[in-house]
Amino acid sequence: MDKASAIKQADVVNVETKTPPLRLPDADSTAEVVLNQAMQYCAQKMGLKESDGSQIVIDLLKQGDGVACGYCHYSVARHVAQSLGALDESVQAVYVCDYDATPEDLCFAKGAQVSPIHMIVWAKRKTGALNSLAKALDRALAQNFAKLVGTSPAAHILDVQVIDDVDVQKRVGYAAFLSSLHHRPIKIWER
Repeated sequence: MDKASAIKQADVVNVETKTPPLRLPDADSTAEVVLNQAMQYCAQKMGLKESDGSQIVIDLLKQGDGVACGYCHYSVARHVAQSLGALDESVQAVYVCDYDATPEDLCFAKGAQVSPIHMIVWAKRKTGALNSLAKALDRALAQNFAKLVGTSPAAHILDVQVIDDVDVQKRVGYAAFLSSLHHRPIKIWER
C-alpha cells in the first residue's frame, strides 16, 4: 500500500459522527409525549391558538376547569392506551370508565390535583410486566404533570385495572363493567 492510500484509509477510519445517541422510550419520555399531546389536543378542541394554546390549557388546568380537564383526561387515556398496546402484545382493548360521584369531581376537588383516570385494560392474560408498565407510566405521568402545572405530584394519575379473557367470560370484577347497562366503559383502543 502506498502512502496516499494509507492516508485516505486513515481518514475514513477516524471519521467522527456528531449524531446524538438514540433515546429509547421509557416511562418518563412516554409521559412527556403523552402530556404534550394532551395539551395540544385540549387547545385544539377548545379553539385556542397554536402559539399560546398549551400555556392557556395549563392555566385552565391549574384553575380546575372542567372542560379542559375532560379533554386532557381523554387525550391522556387514549395515548396511554396506545402505549400499553404497543409495548405489550397481550393487550386486546383498553376502556375508560367514569365512576366518580359527579363529572365535577374530575378537577374541582383540589384544583390541578386531578382525580385518577379510570382505565380497564383487557389482556389475553394478566402479567406482572403489564402491571409494572402501568405503574411506571402512572408515576411518570404524576411527576411530569406536577412539573407542568407547578404543584406537588399527585399520588396517582391512572387507575389501571387489568382483566383477562377468563374475567370477561365469567363477568367477574372489573370485567363486569363491559356488559353493564348503567356504567358501560368507553372503548378507546383495541388491537
